[in-house]
Amino acid sequence: MARLFRESRRDSSHSSSSNGFLPPAAAAASSSSALPSPFPDLGIALSAADLREAAYEVLVAASRTTGGKPLTYIPQSSAAAAPPASPASSASSASSASLQRSLTSAAASKMKKALGLRSSASSMGVGSPGSGGKAAGPPRRPATVGELMRVQMRVSEPADARIRRGLLRIAASQLGRRAESMVLPLEFLQQFKASDFPDPQEYEAWRSRNLKLLEAGLLLHPLVPLNKSDSSAQRLRQIIRGAYDRPLETGKNSESMQSLRTSVMSLAGRSHDGTSDGCHWADGFPLNLHLYQMLVEACFDNDEGTVVDEIDEVMELLKKTWVILGINEMLHNLCFTWALFNHFVMSGQVDIELLSAAENQLAEIAKDAKTTKDPNYCKVLSSTLSSIMGWTEKRLLAYHETFNTSNIESMQGIVSIGVSAARVLVEDISHEYRRRRKEETDVARSRVETYIRSSLRTAFAQRMEEADSKRSSRNPTPVLSILAKDIGDLAIKEKNLYSPILKTWHPLASGVAVATLHSCYGNELKQFVAGLTELTPDTVQVLKSADKLEKDLVNIAVEDSVDSDDGGKSLIREMPPYEAENAIANLVKVWIKERVDRLKGWVDRNLKQEVPGIQVPTGRISLPLLWRCFGLLVKRWMHFSNCLYQFIQLFFLI
Repeated sequence: MARLFRESRRDSSHSSSSNGFLPPAAAAASSSSALPSPFPDLGIALSAADLREAAYEVLVAASRTTGGKPLTYIPQSSAAAAPPASPASSASSASSASLQRSLTSAAASKMKKALGLRSSASSMGVGSPGSGGKAAGPPRRPATVGELMRVQMRVSEPADARIRRGLLRIAASQLGRRAESMVLPLEFLQQFKASDFPDPQEYEAWRSRNLKLLEAGLLLHPLVPLNKSDSSAQRLRQIIRGAYDRPLETGKNSESMQSLRTSVMSLAGRSHDGTSDGCHWADGFPLNLHLYQMLVEACFDNDEGTVVDEIDEVMELLKKTWVILGINEMLHNLCFTWALFNHFVMSGQVDIELLSAAENQLAEIAKDAKTTKDPNYCKVLSSTLSSIMGWTEKRLLAYHETFNTSNIESMQGIVSIGVSAARVLVEDISHEYRRRRKEETDVARSRVETYIRSSLRTAFAQRMEEADSKRSSRNPTPVLSILAKDIGDLAIKEKNLYSPILKTWHPLASGVAVATLHSCYGNELKQFVAGLTELTPDTVQVLKSADKLEKDLVNIAVEDSVDSDDGGKSLIREMPPYEAENAIANLVKVWIKERVDRLKGWVDRNLKQEVPGIQVPTGRISLPLLWRCFGLLVKRWMHFSNCLYQFIQLFFLI
């Protein structure tokens, strides 16, 4: 996208334009790959260069036949060297075609202002850094909107001259005929022969492209569906297939061209109401969208990828192609929105203005979606918005990996456009939503909550792996203690960095985040406690860390839900207590019981093993008395153990 003109695939061996190179700046800009097109595949081998050249032909034809003056041809190279023309002839040639209108200063472009875009630095005469504010020889900008479009669409001057020459020949033989009543590929095939091209390979590529356009527009994607028994369609299909095997003889008087013209015009003249006097060869879905998208791409500077300052003039030209391509305002808004978003992605996600402009256009799409039920429009709308939503969700479902302090400013726009796309898809396209419309559904809040929970689960899993790798002989801290500290830090980061952005769509963003973290850590802690058999220093450390983490998470949830309708009760219900203190108390009880049972067993064994030969002095103490004394000793020990337990419990509570 960031390359200057390189004339289709044949220019690898032959350069026909001085612009046929890839400058360093453009090469850098092209490093970010574009997103796949959301439009349905054409099912035929038409490359981007083929579609771009065909779209340029439509543009020139539509622009040069909408004026009221006669059509004239002025080669670009000779126009500069030609002597000044008389005022009358000059006015006639200049006003005959809007393509030759001089460009005015676009610093105050109305459309750029509406989209929230600034004028580029080059249009304001800003020099390069270190040049002392002086312009350091910026590249010459095109003098006319026609020249701008030629450069933007990477069409060489010889190719441009050939197109205009062909249109002049067509106009001379068919006076008063408008572009929408012509089948341009057919007309060009009839006007040019191999001798009109610099080499046979270029001619063959050109001829093949035009035949494929006829096949795509009249057989594969016609405006009016074909009947299987349509003889014109069958005859055209045979002619095109035969032309691939044996070169089709072109020219005005050839028999093969007359046969081709008969079949083409029979198919192109069909319309839905049967009264159209135009030719329908480029307005079938989705061929028209592919061609128009090539024209929309001309709105973006080849070097910088930004919207050109002459966008108002360019848009005026593009609208003149609508009648040929079957485009309307709704389809234009959709194509332009996709182009803005795609160029934001291609910029490496750094041109936030393009993202903002795409969001503004998406607001127009939301209005359009409510007013139409056209199946083709709904199909491409769903595909386009799904592509936008898919790209955004890939980043938002793990936004901790995608965004940090260096690029956090782009998160707001990405969430916004992703949520807007989801809202249009659900509210205006989803049939299920329409059936359940009585239920309250907050699409934005639902999507953002999904982003929060998914991203934090992913972040928790990563912290779990990191905590496991941190434990070593030098750092014998239990894994869950390390994890508790990391999760606490993650919760603070979420609250300070991400939640302020997400609160725009979900008022309890922080609360949802900490509830998710609480649940994730709780699952790990539950497994840990279930496997405990005795009280150890590591166990005590883990349970103390868990207790501290829980208090921190609950505090954040309470703070976040102060102004909520239920005071945060719904969030707190999602956070069942870890009960770390109870776990410690239960372990202490088990530990004391084991010791007491061990002591009782020791006493019983010693009493049973009493040596019978030992004489106990009579009158001093008897065996029953000794047993009672020992029982009293055991009771004292039990009392001491309870005191010890209470002391330990109080110690851990502190």
